[in-house]
Amino acid sequence: MKVLYRWRCQMEIPMLDEAEYGKAAQLYRNAFHTSGTIQQRMQPLLEYYKEVTGIDETVPNAVMHHRISIYGPPCESCGKNYRTPLASFCAACGHRRN
Repeated sequence: MKVLYRWRCQMEIPMLDEAEYGKAAQLYRNAFHTSGTIQQRMQPLLEYYKEVTGIDETVPNAVMHHRISIYGPPCESCGKNYRTPLASFCAACGHRRN
């Protein structure tokens, strides 16, 4: 787990590393193969995210976007992460990536 700036949320968010994300993805997939309301089926995923990050997330799809590897490195100018590993400029400050 690592705290990174998430451009869509406009704030710093705890992000999952690949091992943590692997478990979260499995819980997400399992939710589609069980019975109950969507809230009940996604509860194990939300509980796992809270256990790892300490954040009480309520939106399962948001958890699936809180993955370190889908974001780029920190911007050389402002320090906020690029939107993707291949981004050519920083969405936060407009800095052109080398």
